[in-house]
Amino acid sequence: MMIRKTYDITGMTCAACAASVQRAVSRIPGVKTCEVNIATEKMFVEYDETKVDFSKIKRAVANAGYTAKEIRPEEKHGNYTEGKARELHSMRTRVIVAAAFSLPILYLAMSHMFPGVSIPLPYWLVSHDFPLVFALVQLALAVPVMIAGSRFFSMGFKTLFKGSPNMDTLVAIGTGSAFLYGVYATVMIAAGQPSYVTQLYLESAAVIITLVMLGKYLEAVSKGRTSDAIKKLMGLAPKTGIVLKNGIEIEIPIDEIKAGDTVVVKPGGKVTVDGTVTEGFSTVDESMLTGESIPVEKQAGSRVTGGSINGEGLLKFRVTRVGEETALAQIIRLVEEAQSRKAPIARLADKVSRYFVPAVIGIALVSAAAWLFAGKDTAFALTVFVSVLVIACPCALGLATPTAIMVGTGKGAENGVLIKSGEALETAHRINTIVLDKTGTITEGKPKMTDIISYDGFEKDEALALCASVEKGSEHPIARAIVDAARAEGLELASPQGFLMHAGKGIEALVEGKRVITGNVKLMNEWKINIEKAEADAKKLSAGGKTLMYIAVDGKLAAIAAAADTLRPSSRQAVERLKKAGIKVVMITGDNRSTAQAVAAQAGIDTVLAEVLPQDKAAEIKRLQGEGQKVAMVGDGINDAPALAQADVGIAIAAGTDVAIESADIILMRGDLMDVPTAILLSRATIRNIKQNLFWAFIYNTLGIPFAAGVVFALGGPLLNPIIAGAAMAASSISVVLNALRLKYFKIK
Repeated sequence: MMIRKTYDITGMTCAACAASVQRAVSRIPGVKTCEVNIATEKMFVEYDETKVDFSKIKRAVANAGYTAKEIRPEEKHGNYTEGKARELHSMRTRVIVAAAFSLPILYLAMSHMFPGVSIPLPYWLVSHDFPLVFALVQLALAVPVMIAGSRFFSMGFKTLFKGSPNMDTLVAIGTGSAFLYGVYATVMIAAGQPSYVTQLYLESAAVIITLVMLGKYLEAVSKGRTSDAIKKLMGLAPKTGIVLKNGIEIEIPIDEIKAGDTVVVKPGGKVTVDGTVTEGFSTVDESMLTGESIPVEKQAGSRVTGGSINGEGLLKFRVTRVGEETALAQIIRLVEEAQSRKAPIARLADKVSRYFVPAVIGIALVSAAAWLFAGKDTAFALTVFVSVLVIACPCALGLATPTAIMVGTGKGAENGVLIKSGEALETAHRINTIVLDKTGTITEGKPKMTDIISYDGFEKDEALALCASVEKGSEHPIARAIVDAARAEGLELASPQGFLMHAGKGIEALVEGKRVITGNVKLMNEWKINIEKAEADAKKLSAGGKTLMYIAVDGKLAAIAAAADTLRPSSRQAVERLKKAGIKVVMITGDNRSTAQAVAAQAGIDTVLAEVLPQDKAAEIKRLQGEGQKVAMVGDGINDAPALAQADVGIAIAAGTDVAIESADIILMRGDLMDVPTAILLSRATIRNIKQNLFWAFIYNTLGIPFAAGVVFALGGPLLNPIIAGAAMAASSISVVLNALRLKYFKIK
């Protein structure tokens, strides 16, 4: 049996780390997919539980040099708070310690370059007069910095020896080489060669480590902001709830609330879990779940969702879902999975990262050797070696895609648009055709019967009663409209016998000994029922955008009933927005062409696919794809599920069925068509952001390495100082994350 699980991975610092872990776990027999996200530090694995267990996954991750931790349900809500806060505090402390010791050593090494503005050094720290004291003081200051940055060395050499070098490896080799050379220079000074005082390089090792640590800390702080949406959603969950036990209100922890309990929500209080209102009337603010700012009225029979905020009324509701089954928990899970799973565009960065670090080590060694061969001294070659290693760290490359996806999916969740995967987010930006289901998507999906016209001596009430008797077991919106109309007229409905449904056409049954057939033209034609006498009425009603149902009794046409389904208020505006974005809009429906055309005209849709049977909707999507179009399907019903799955991107209305939602890639929590262009435009903005990040990450390394390797110096330009290389590397990672954070200001117009 295939199952999907998410794990925390600790120890990763760059894209090479993520690629190494992903490669190690993917090799386990029984693992179908494995995706590791450096931004969230999570691993998403789909595997056969009969062949794979956590011990095998943990061992594979450990062999790659990292640690995997299984996320238990009770730990989830603290995942973004306590643990991250402790980690940030530890990082901040190490940065402060490193800075406190590296700034003095930098001043010692560089003060002679600014004699007019620097504070004079004590006479016993003048390098020319007391070289050994000068060297020993620098060494004493450098050691605490190396200890503060010890993680670079422990992780860097660990992954190097395991054959998967990463960013830590580059920093460890570079700064370690500089530090050891500084120790060697100090020994040579003590041995009577004071000329080595100009080649200590201890300040480079100390300052580079400090800058890289500072960069990683600022990066972690910025990355924390990318998960703001998750934090907000988690913050919605109340810790306790008031349960009614034997008529007494008892406040208990939310974990102890069970399905079937009766919960009391007082004015201004939070709805604890999901349920159905049994008593009371109020308005509930569901904006954090749906993005809809207007409170929703709730009364007996209404559904309430955990995390929403009650208005001024008192509500009592029966609990239907608790724990991981609640809508809030499922939304959090969907967003987390979307942020953990990679978009196809990330594969380029993964492939590059796999070979990048070994290639950089090779370039650094070759560059240093070439300059030694060219006659430069060891100090010059070491400068080149350290600069190449430090400036080429692939941090920015690894962060380019996941940070943008985290912010993009989080922004969508804040506005009621749940994007279930990075792949869906990327595919959505290429959509050029959107197919909209009519009933319940473009329209309200709650039609009312507007007309009934009888023929051949049948009374309207008689025809309506027979039709409603047949249709009362149907869930079709038109059927419900007719049943509601019959009951409103006070007509008595009989129990049908021999009930038989014709998918996409209608129903037949025996009612009080009469063979009653209700449905569309196709069904009437199959039964060879003459409907010519209703032709003029049918055209007139259809022209008004009304849906028809023919009613035949014992082989004769008895009546036609018409029902109208009004457009959703935002449908026309949504269609206009999609057209403005260069997207072709198509309406698909099982209704007859004239009715479909009338509704399409109201919505501003030019292309209509009418009289399409449920099983043929997916085929129509496939046909459009065969014409070279990237197709999104928007629907809400069970019969939309195959089409949603067939489409390049399936978009489901959250008010629709669970089957449709499961089949979809994007879920619109508000059920508002205006969220369709929002999803598409957000996708475009996110992919544009990713491309910007990847471009600058690649350009940074492409331009930086030649400077560091001394190519520009050989042509008469400057030689890159290792300290400048460290600062540039830190700045590149921070800039990528900050660029991704710009998506937080994406405007929902």
